[in-house]
This record gives sequence, structure tokens and C-alpha cells, in this order.
Amino acid sequence: MENISVKLPDGSIKQLPKGSTGLDLALSIGPGLAKDAVAIEINNIQKDLSDTLEDNASVSIITIKSNEGLEIMRHTLAAQVLASAIKNLYPDAKLAIGPTIEDGFYYDFLPTKPVSIDDLPLIEKEMNSILADKSSINKTYHTKKEAISLFDDQEETFKAEIITDSEQNDNFQIYTQESSGFIDLCRGPHLPNLDLIGEFKLTKVSGAYWRGDSSKPMLTRVYGTAWRTKKELNDYLERLEKAEQVDHRKLGKEMDLFHFQEEAPGMVFWHPKGWTIYTQLQYYVRQMQKNAGYLEVNTPEVVDRKLWETSGHWDKYRENMFITEIDEEHANEKRTNALKPMNCPNHVQIYNQGIKSYRDLPFRLSEFGKCHRYEASGTMHGLMRVRGFAQDDGHIFCTEDQIESETKNFIDLLSKMYANLGFTEFKIKLSTRPEKRIGSDASWDKAEKALQDAIEKLKLEYFIDEGDGAFYGPKLDFVLTDAIGRKWQCGTLQVDFNLPGRFDSTYIGEDGAKHTPVLLHRAALGSFERFIGILLENYEGKLPLWLAPTQTVIAAITDDANEYANELNENLISKGLRTELDVRNEQISYKVREHSLQKVPYIIAVGKKEIADRTVSVRKLGTDKNEVISADVFIKNLVSESNNPLQN
Repeated sequence: MENISVKLPDGSIKQLPKGSTGLDLALSIGPGLAKDAVAIEINNIQKDLSDTLEDNASVSIITIKSNEGLEIMRHTLAAQVLASAIKNLYPDAKLAIGPTIEDGFYYDFLPTKPVSIDDLPLIEKEMNSILADKSSINKTYHTKKEAISLFDDQEETFKAEIITDSEQNDNFQIYTQESSGFIDLCRGPHLPNLDLIGEFKLTKVSGAYWRGDSSKPMLTRVYGTAWRTKKELNDYLERLEKAEQVDHRKLGKEMDLFHFQEEAPGMVFWHPKGWTIYTQLQYYVRQMQKNAGYLEVNTPEVVDRKLWETSGHWDKYRENMFITEIDEEHANEKRTNALKPMNCPNHVQIYNQGIKSYRDLPFRLSEFGKCHRYEASGTMHGLMRVRGFAQDDGHIFCTEDQIESETKNFIDLLSKMYANLGFTEFKIKLSTRPEKRIGSDASWDKAEKALQDAIEKLKLEYFIDEGDGAFYGPKLDFVLTDAIGRKWQCGTLQVDFNLPGRFDSTYIGEDGAKHTPVLLHRAALGSFERFIGILLENYEGKLPLWLAPTQTVIAAITDDANEYANELNENLISKGLRTELDVRNEQISYKVREHSLQKVPYIIAVGKKEIADRTVSVRKLGTDKNEVISADVFIKNLVSESNNPLQN
């Protein structure tokens, strides 16, 4: 019998009979591995255990204990178990899609009657009934015509539409539960059987437009989470409960920071206290970037479509842009403009003013530019996902030889910012070319290699996220971990060999000839709106003193203390501190409770004794005891503590 050779992750070569599957490979290595195996990776592409191995391929076994295995388990739970349960309970429902998301999964479907959160226990019960069969999951391949016919026969219109719209002509994967005969279309991979499913919990129900298009049907979306063990599930549910307690939307209302309303969906109405946080953070970032050699600029928010056509955004990003038109009634000519979704094409226009030499590079620009992106209504979430936002945006025009040093400089800058803001841990993700992109494969090869080489020379750990790059280039994404263990993707560094060429950007090299610069797109915090939301939840609203909108409140215990309280308040204001005076005719206990709810770091109570001794009674947020100290000493200490990290 003819054999094939496959290369294992440790570099060893394994000989197997031709036609062997991933499961055959796992069994040949050991029964323990075969028991834990859920899928395989062939030449970095995930496949089912049942798929045939290729000669001379690099192969690895994916086990249920790995992060990849957990992801596959969640996907199988959504596509095979949740979807099957929905059809059992709502036979006339139309199935759509069921992908995984961070920590879980969801499934979209069109029911014939409303499905609410009250229905989740019933759906869970049905899912557990399906899991009790421990059914095998089998995969078959079909032509486009066969696959369409299969789902047409079942009146699954969304599935048939997916297949019809696909550019693929054959090898459509259909997964079937052996025990029930339930089928679903999926790219896979799936678990080989349902016995490998761990613990799960359905969490919420929402609406979502089919394909994110408001002109298409509104579907029901059921969310869930899944983990290997009961302990992992319970730990996650505890984190979820904690997250609800520190939700920035709740804190924003309690602290009077911002609001949203229907007349401007996804746009933030910043209140005075919220805007104070915003401006303090912006000032800090501005100074950090200035010290790092960035030149701050400001560019138009409304730009003619011609610029976006040249940049590639009109073709690749138009569905996410706000488009405006001026007709002949109001202007001499009809023009189509767009609110900028990003700042990069505008920064190229600034770079292009005047001749640049290699001596001018790297040329670093920064802008707190207001951007607008059309996010689907179902995706918006407080400050975390908005339609109008500002970034700590920056662009570096440099030579290929400077990519490594500029990468290092940016990571150093970003690390300092994160540490000063209370985040000491972050991970780096290298995102490679997406399916929808501009530029040649050669330019992408060069860009991906340049970025990978740079980060490897810096000896930094990273992981690769295939296909998640920007449409114009690969990128490094920086993922923060907050106080309750959640991950937040914030900073980014993107290598772009395409945009400068599209706009004919050049510099004069040492050889006297014209060369095209490399463009590095970068942001440390990302969206200010989103980062403030992260800060609020990370600190539970108890922001560092330099960021707190109100740093202290002077509360008079009796009317006799009003004059002394006002004197203290004016003294603090003269020192540049953000303070409030509370001389209302209310009990001091009421005042303390109210200002504590608004997360004021220091509440100062003054009465007759404090007047006589020239002292203050200080209660720090999070404590239930007062400390009596000299007023002068307190003010001196407060001034020192209120400095931003650059002032210390």
C-alpha cells in the first residue's frame, strides 16, 4: 500500500497509508491523544478529524484542552445543538448563522413567534436533551446545485441564499447529526461527536438584521457561553455578574458623565464631568506624543469622494461611511462627500505638501480627529461601540529600514501610556491579510514580513490572527487585560505599502532618486470614547485623582461652616484642582452618600471644630473612616497627588 509522509509540530516525520485521516494520525500517536482530539490543522488550515491528510503536509492535532479546541466546541454547540433545539421547538423557524464570539457563541434565526429571555430555560432543556444522545457528527461534500436543492427542500431560505451568493462552486460542507438527521451548512470544523461538549449557558436574546442590513429581515439572536468544565463556566458567570455591576453605562448615569438619545444614535452627549475626563486624558496623550516626536495636525471632517476613491475606502469601506450629497439647487455643481471614517488619507495630503528628503523621515503626524462610521444599530453598545468618535490617531512616514525602530518606539510609548493608566498587562496580535483587500500579494508578503521581523527582533511574544488585517495592510493589535480579566483590543500599528503609492507620496533618497515611503498607521488608546468606557469599568468609576472629574467636595456640616468651606474651596480652585462646594441644608451623612455614589475621591467635612483648628475631616472614597488633618497639609498633598503621570 502506498504511504504518505506528514510533518508533525516537533519536526518529526510520520508515515501513514494513503487516504489516512486526522483521526488515523491521532490513533497512530496514542489512544490518549485520539480521545482528546477534536480537529486537525493541515498547513495552518483547520480541518475536521475525518478529513484526508495530504502528502508532505505539516499537520498538528487540535485537542479539546486547547484554546482552538474550545473554539471548535463552542462552534459545534451553536451550529449543531442550539440550531437543532430551535428547529425542534420552533419547527417553522428559518435558520441563519451561528458563529463563535469571545467567550461564547450565538445563533440567528427568524421565528414565527417572538422569542424572549424567558424562553432560554426551555431552549437549554432541549439542548441538553440533544446532548444526551452523544450523537456523532458526520460531514459530506456537495456541489452548489446539490446544496441549494437540499436547503430549498427544507425551506431554509437563508441557507440557500448563502450558497447562491457564494463564489464557491463545489465542496460545500454539510454536517449531519447521526442520531437525529439534523443538517447544517458550515465551513467547520466541528467536533466528531457531541459527547465532547462541556458546560454551557444561554445568556441573552437580541435582534439583528440579516447580513447587518436594515432593509433585510430582523432576526432573533440567542447568545450563549460554553466552557470545558462547570468551574470554568461558574467563574465566567461570576465575571459576567461583576461586569454588569461595573457597566460604564450605569456608572455614566450615576456620575452624570454622558448620555445617548434617539435623535443622534451612536453619538455621545458629553456632560461637563464626562468631558473633563475626556480633556484630561487627551491632554496627557497629547503631551506624551509631543515628547515622542509627533507633530499635531487637524484635518477636515467632510471630504470629497474623489479622495476616498483614490485611497480605496470608497470601494472597500463605503458601506461603513456616512455619505452626503450637495445638489445643483444649493451649489453650482453636484458633489458627493463623506464624513471621514479615519484620518489617514488626510494625513497623506499634509505629507505631500512640499518635497521631503530621507533626512525628514521618520515624519510623525498625530491628530485627535473626529471620525464617523456607520455601525449597525444592533452592534452599538454605550461608549464601547459608537458612530462618532475621536482617536489618538497617528501616522508615521518612514523608510523600510526604519520600520523596526519605529515599531520599537511606538511599543515603548504605548507601554508607558498603558502602565500610567493602570494596565500593566497586554498581549500582541499580528493580523494578516483579509480576503477583502487592496494591493498585490507581493506587497502584502513584504508588509507582513517586515512587521513580523520587527516584533521578533524585539523579542516580544505575539500570536497570529489569520485574515484579520486592515484592507490595506497587516497590523499589530494590542490587547489589554482589565481588573476582572476581560480582554480589550485597543492600540494598533499597521504597516501600509499601498496608500502612499496611491497618492504619489515620495521622498528624495540618499541616491538622489524618488522613493515611496512606508506608512505606519498607529493608535495607542484607539477610540477615546471606548477607552473611557474601559477605564470606567476597570476602576469601577473610581478613577485616579488626575482623571477624576470632581477631585474633592467641601461639605459644610452646619451653616456656621459655610464661610470656612467656601474659603477652602476657593483655595483649592486657585491651585488648579477640580472641586465643588456643598453648603446645602442637608445632613452630612446624606451628602457623603450622594458624592460617594458619584465616585468623588475625597469628601471634606468641615464644622465648628475644623474651623477652630484650621483642619479638615477627610473621607477617602472606598473607606468608612474620616481622617482629621491640617487644611494646609491636605491641600499640599492633594495638589501633589492630582498631578498627571507626566508631572510626577
